[in-house]
Amino acid sequence: MIPARRRDAALSVVGSLLVLASLVIIWAARLTVPRELYVSELGALGEPTAEAFRLALLLLVAGGVLVAWAVRDLRARTPILRRGTPALSLALSCLGFFVAANVPCTAGCPLPVGDTFTVQDFTHTLAAVLAFAAACWAMLQVAFAPGHRTIARLSLGMALAVGAIAAAGGLLSLARWNAAFGSHLELVATTVGIGWLVVVGLARAAGPLQRRLIGDSAD
Repeated sequence: MIPARRRDAALSVVGSLLVLASLVIIWAARLTVPRELYVSELGALGEPTAEAFRLALLLLVAGGVLVAWAVRDLRARTPILRRGTPALSLALSCLGFFVAANVPCTAGCPLPVGDTFTVQDFTHTLAAVLAFAAACWAMLQVAFAPGHRTIARLSLGMALAVGAIAAAGGLLSLARWNAAFGSHLELVATTVGIGWLVVVGLARAAGPLQRRLIGDSAD
């Protein structure tokens, strides 16, 4: 295996493991809270899970950057999706999550509108929404990238699922109706999105590793 490919495969595996650790921490933190709440509320000021949630987001950022590097050669075929690459979209998503990690929402994570408006909540909400949107865009870009049929199909299905579930959860949040169900939808969308990043990172590492094993067998 070419040293550069070996390095990229190793970085991709490390990135996937960091992202997986992020997801485990988020779920572990969520399971310690007896009431219903949205994912961002785990990191709200004053919450006992705030530091764990911040750590989870930082691990997600670090792992996401490594996976972005591993997929830097991918580019979608369709004209609109070709504006940028999945790597760039993931990098922008990681930037958004980095801001969200360092600017947590206030207690209860109120919507930054009307009487509840605060610059802090607005910054956190905007960063999180843009990060999620960039991640979904990256999923679509990978879905229409040539030469990776299995990853493409998986990415398309997961992108549609994340988009639909997150949109439903967001609408329930805006309507301030059935927040419990909306919080469950958000957690599912978060899990699917982070899970996609883990799978893509491992899949990108598997190709070079498989070629190396075949090459060793041939020798």
